[in-house]
Amino acid sequence: MPASPSTARASRDQPLRPARSGRRQQQHDQVRRQRRAIGLGAAAIALALAVLIAARALAPSANAPEGPVPPDVLASIANVSPAVLDQVGQGTARALPAPVRASTVALGPNGKPLVTYIGAEYCPFCAAERWSLVVALSRFGQFENLKASHSASDDVFPNTPTFSFVGASYTSQYVDFSPVELQSNVKSGGAYNPLQTPTPDQERLLRQYDVPPYVPANSAGAIPFIDIADQYVLSGSSFDVGVLRGQTMESIAQSLADPGTPTAQAILGGANTLTAAICEANGNTPGDVCGLAAVKNIESQLASTPSPAGR
Repeated sequence: MPASPSTARASRDQPLRPARSGRRQQQHDQVRRQRRAIGLGAAAIALALAVLIAARALAPSANAPEGPVPPDVLASIANVSPAVLDQVGQGTARALPAPVRASTVALGPNGKPLVTYIGAEYCPFCAAERWSLVVALSRFGQFENLKASHSASDDVFPNTPTFSFVGASYTSQYVDFSPVELQSNVKSGGAYNPLQTPTPDQERLLRQYDVPPYVPANSAGAIPFIDIADQYVLSGSSFDVGVLRGQTMESIAQSLADPGTPTAQAILGGANTLTAAICEANGNTPGDVCGLAAVKNIESQLASTPSPAGR
């Protein structure tokens, strides 16, 4: 029976769509799934890259080459403005050196009050304290052959930028300096490689003063350990190492010009406390360093603090 005119018209008005076979439908669905997987994979890669970039921003690369301290960094730390140091005062340094006040001032090979430092390259707390110590000692003399370094990559506060005293020398009219770095920042067989051997005098200082009552019982034997002419000692970092997180050696050095930065408040505050202890031990010379208001204020605090040993 022939189709009615209305039925024929309806057939002509519909678009002609070829029937999709089951196999072709499966291929289409597979392509769509592949495209979706590719999109998700790209998103995952982008997220991983973002995490990697953030991690690198928070911790300088452990593979950064070590070598001499860049000249601009050395100039910044050796020539911190006295006005900036005076403005910072104690800053955010958490503790003053503990008084020992041995009956005689310990002298170094050149007959000057002896500052002894005992630390290790892997140690993040040593990494932080070296900044304050280098700034403080640069007020009394001059370093040569300081090495740029960093703390271990697998410890707390990994890859904290710092210096190493290995191979360095120090000259001063006012103070002698005796450093030792016990271990490197590289592991071998699960332990950091030995680096330098302490002298008998350095070992004596650890046994005699890196113990209670001069340091808390839970810090006995800790590094860094600094002895200032057997008159004052400091065990551990004088400020929060986290202040240096995510920074480079260059950015740390540059921030020391601004007394308002957290970095300057920490490093220069620690440097002023060490400076005051050195001034107390060496008869307050030179006057242009020991006569600054901030140093004199901290020195008065040191002088009024009784020795825990009752000396």
